[in-house]
Order: sequence, then structure tokens, then C-alpha cells
Amino acid sequence: MLSWTLVGMLVYVTQFYQAPNCFDGRLNGSEIEIDAGGTCVRIPLSQVQPPEVVWADSFEIAPGQYNAVAYIENRNTTAATPELAYTFTFFHDGQVVGERTGVTVLPPNSSYPVFEGRIFPEGQTISDTTLTLTPATMWLPATNDSRQFRTSDIDLQNVDDRPRLAVTLENTALLPANDVEVVATIFNDLGQAVTASETFISSFPARSSQDIQFTWPQSIAKTVRSCSIPTDVVLGIDVSGSMNNDSENPPQPLTDALTAAQAFIGTLNELDQVGVVTFATAATLTQPLTAGHAAAAQLVSALSIAPADETGFTNTSAALALAATELRSDRANNNARRAFVLLTDGLPTAQGDTDAVAAAIASAQALVASGADVYAIGLGENVDQAFLAALASDPAYAYLAPTRTDLDEIYAQVTASLCEVGPTKIEVIAKTKTNFAPLR
Repeated sequence: MLSWTLVGMLVYVTQFYQAPNCFDGRLNGSEIEIDAGGTCVRIPLSQVQPPEVVWADSFEIAPGQYNAVAYIENRNTTAATPELAYTFTFFHDGQVVGERTGVTVLPPNSSYPVFEGRIFPEGQTISDTTLTLTPATMWLPATNDSRQFRTSDIDLQNVDDRPRLAVTLENTALLPANDVEVVATIFNDLGQAVTASETFISSFPARSSQDIQFTWPQSIAKTVRSCSIPTDVVLGIDVSGSMNNDSENPPQPLTDALTAAQAFIGTLNELDQVGVVTFATAATLTQPLTAGHAAAAQLVSALSIAPADETGFTNTSAALALAATELRSDRANNNARRAFVLLTDGLPTAQGDTDAVAAAIASAQALVASGADVYAIGLGENVDQAFLAALASDPAYAYLAPTRTDLDEIYAQVTASLCEVGPTKIEVIAKTKTNFAPLR
């Protein structure tokens, strides 16, 4: 009887028995969870802190086209996942206008971006974005973390014309990396993301550096408002006959307007350029764009009302059109944001049946469409505020200045609006699937 039992055991062992392993779908051997822990490479889910979404946002990079990016924090020191499924959901005023799903790698011990581009939200604007994560079922030890890739020589160029971000990226690891995803996110001085882009490196040798580039299809000058990015600004100054109605000696409000404009020019940064357009019956490029701020301020101080314009018109439309031409001239800086700051004491006027108000608004809209900011300052208590708002590229850029003190304060607000006080932060983060220990 015993011999038959031994024979049966031998047959079972040789024909049917399988030693415990990390791929049999059973809890056996030294495993803590099924196929995880003990001698298995996979990390038990009970020993992993779930990742968290730090923030998610979408950025319009062309009319109707968006890039979306989110940051995911992995607080695990060494545990990472090669497959983390996610879903971006896009909203317009609370209504879902699109979704995008994908799978990304999540390295350990830091926050990492996930990126989706070329999003077209059914003809709607995106007002809110969320990211939801599907719990990862596989966590593995990672051989490298966020310190594997190091950036240097970050150079943002041509922000107003074919924007390009050039970066030198170094693979500090002893092993090569393949299929490296690199996301660049630009933050404003408050730490809020304002735009993002993505690129890929198919093969990245160990201990080497590569020069990479990120691009955007349209200007990002109005989005990235760092003071490190210069500004080309044209001042539009009303020199029509009404600008001396308050006083003829000195002419007021013209004198106060010119003094405030001089002070504004003095606040510009070294790399900023300034131009001056004066307008009455016609518009004149009094000062082409120049980095010579002192000379431009001196020119402004000498402006006056021409005798012929004492009874002429106020051609605001011509001033806007001339500013648009100058901001696209050979003198303009392609790496600068563009702005037009208009100062007037009333509505535009024109000879004949021309609708001067409609013409001015149309010219302002064309200037805004070209990528420039338009600031509209109304000097005096009787300026039409609705007209100023129609000219300005943003409701916050329309100002009413009843007095000289108000005018000084408004110019200070314009200066602050042109660029942020703090520096822009550019964060470039790379990640790869080739950092994981092989399964066994």
C-alpha cells in the first residue's frame, strides 16, 4: 500500500506539480499578496501609497485647439508603475465638451506631468479640466527617479513669432533610456501654469546630453508675462484741439498727459522698446520703436497741438492702424510681447458720414487679433466708458482717469500689467519606462 502511495506522489510531482512562482495567480511561497512581495519583484498594493492628482489644466495654443497637462504626485520612495491609466475631462461652464484617455508611466518620489495635445473641444472653449486616475495594478521598484534627467541652458525665444523653447537635457544614469517623454510647463510669478508643450526622445544614451526643443503654433507672449521677456509698446497720444480745453497756458489736459507718458516711459525695462503715435485729424508716427527711452521721453515732452488741429477731428482709427503697422515693422522685436497704450479725452470724430467710433473699434479689434494687447485710457470725467471697453483687449485694460493723479496711477497699473513682478518658472520633466527592475 505504501509503495502505491509513493508511486502516486511521484506521478503527481512529475506530471502536475508546479513550484510557487510570481506569475501563477495564486498566493503561495513567500508572497505577501498574489504574485507580489516576498521573492517577487512586484510590490504589494498594501505597501504602496496611491498617487494623487496635484492639478490639471488646459491651455488654448491656437483658436479652438488646446494642450492639457496635469501633475501627478507619487510619494513612494522607490515604488513606481509602468502603466497608469488616466482620463482627462474637459468642461465648458460645467458641461462636458470632451474627454481624452491614455496610459502613462509614473516614476517614484516626485510629481510628474501627464500631457495630451491637439484637443478640439467640439467648438467650445474649455473653462475647466479634471484628471481621474484608474488604480494601477502593478507597482515595481524603479532604478531611477526624477534626478535621472537634469536640465540646463533653458532658453525661451520668439515668444511672439513661432515660439520655441530650447533645452539641454542630460541623462545622468549609467544605463540608456528609450522612449523618453519630456514635458515643458511654463508657470507665472504666482506659480500658476500658463502653457505647456511636449517632445519625445526615442533613444538616450547613458551619461549623455541632448539638445531638445518645444514649440507652439502661435504667440505665447500674452500668456507668458515675465519681465524677462521684453515688450514693444507704442504710446498713442491724442493731440486734437480738445486737449487744451481746460487751459491754454499750459495746455491742459495735454500737459498732464505728456508728463504722465514721460514717467511711464521711464518705468520700461532695458530691453523694452517704445514708439509714439500722435493723432488728431491724421495720425503720425512721431517716434518709431526704439530702445532709447530717454530720447523718446524728451520727444514726448516737446509735443504740442498743431494750429490746424485746433478745429480738426480725432482720428483714433488711424492711430490704431499706424500702431499695428509699427508693431509689425522691421524695428519690432520678434521675442517681445506687443502692446498699444491709447490716451484720449473723448470719442473719435471724422469728416462726412464716416462712423468714426465703429472704425476705431474695428481697428482695435484688428490690432488685438494680430496678437497685441490694447490699453485704452480716457482722460477726463466725460469720456465714454463703453467706447474705452470696446477698444481694450481685456475689460481690465480700459481705464478712466478724471485727474492727473488718476493718470499716474493708471500708467503704473499698465506697467505692472505688461510683465509680472516675479520671474517666470519653466519646468522641464522627463520620464521613461526603462527604469524598472525586470519581472521575475
